[in-house]
Amino acid sequence: MSENPKCPECASLITYPTGGSQMCAECGHEWNPAELEAAAQVKDANGNVLQDGDDVVVIKDLPVKGMPKPVKAGTKVKNIRLVDGAGNAGHDIDCKIDGFGAMGLKSIYVRKA
Repeated sequence: MSENPKCPECASLITYPTGGSQMCAECGHEWNPAELEAAAQVKDANGNVLQDGDDVVVIKDLPVKGMPKPVKAGTKVKNIRLVDGAGNAGHDIDCKIDGFGAMGLKSIYVRKA
């Protein structure tokens, strides 16, 4: 038996397929699972899909609170970790930058190395 995905609205497990989409029996929400997968991808400034462990390059000077100097454009960041951007001010990349330590970056300010 195939397992139906959870509803993205109410997280109910009571869902069923309706042709090319899924429907939730509890809240009535209808969605296309393929569109959800495409939206969940994190892309860099050039549209390349990023993955955990990728190396990226900062494309713009980024000011850092509490630091006297910004992260300079061209700084290479190794071994990034992708996170959900909703809970942390839209930052969807966790990383460590030499001289700055651990921080969060927005994917729109980096390009894949």
